Amino acid sequence: MIFTYQRTIRFQDTDAAGVVYFANTLSICHEAYEESLGSCGINIKTFFTNPAVAFPIVHANVDFLRPMYCGDKLMISLIPQKIGMDKFEITYEITVDEVIVAKAITRHVCIHASSRIKQELPNEMISWLETNRRDAEGAERRKSREEII
Repeated sequence: MIFTYQRTIRFQDTDAAGVVYFANTLSICHEAYEESLGSCGINIKTFFTNPAVAFPIVHANVDFLRPMYCGDKLMISLIPQKIGMDKFEITYEITVDEVIVAKAITRHVCIHASSRIKQELPNEMISWLETNRRDAEGAERRKSREEII
């Protein structure tokens, strides 16, 4: 099954117009990323405080399709994909009541934390990528079979 994260929009997430402030959408996506890591057994505290390796975001993109308001119940689905020996990207789909309201992408690169030099992804990240990718591919196959029937 594709990893999904549920989140309710809070007043603090919105701007003066009453909709989610654009930058907060990426923050919400990052929450889903953190939750998916934890669900695969990765210790979040160790992951983000490990002095040897870091995974900075080097590219981010969000397409807003419909506004999100305070009180909306979001479902964030994410599909990570390895795109090189030292990088991966995550595609996010944000829905409200099964309607897609936004899509996002974050691209991450693996670096040695102190030297800032790129390095290969560690085994725990490769495992996380493979697990989530396999789950996403299985969900897509099930979905395509349902559409045929």
